[in-house]
Amino acid sequence: MDEQFNYKYSAPTERERKEIDSIRRQYFPASKSESKLDRLRRLDAIVKNTAIIWSLVLGVVGALIFGLGLTMVLEWGILSWGIVVMVVGVPFIVLAYPVYKMVLKKYKNRYGEEILRLSEELLNEPINK
Repeated sequence: MDEQFNYKYSAPTERERKEIDSIRRQYFPASKSESKLDRLRRLDAIVKNTAIIWSLVLGVVGALIFGLGLTMVLEWGILSWGIVVMVVGVPFIVLAYPVYKMVLKKYKNRYGEEILRLSEELLNEPINK
């Protein structure tokens, strides 16, 4: 009886290795895999994106309410209620930018100290206050 064993091995290419490593890092616990630069980027994104999301939601809701009022006036012929609905939508639109600035300031205060500390560690330079 002729027993023969065949085995074929092919190593992943460099591109495949990078992709595999990238996928694998996503499943490590956050404390082990997240570098200081990754944490700095994540905190910066939290600060900026939270403010943008709040202002966009407020502005879009205001624009939709205003548009409903405009439709009531122009298409449905309900002049008085259409004007009331438009007036209700305007403050949402007007407050979108001030809310953006307020939320941005709040989150900068909340995460600013840690962002400055991480950037100081990464640059090995003291913070000039």
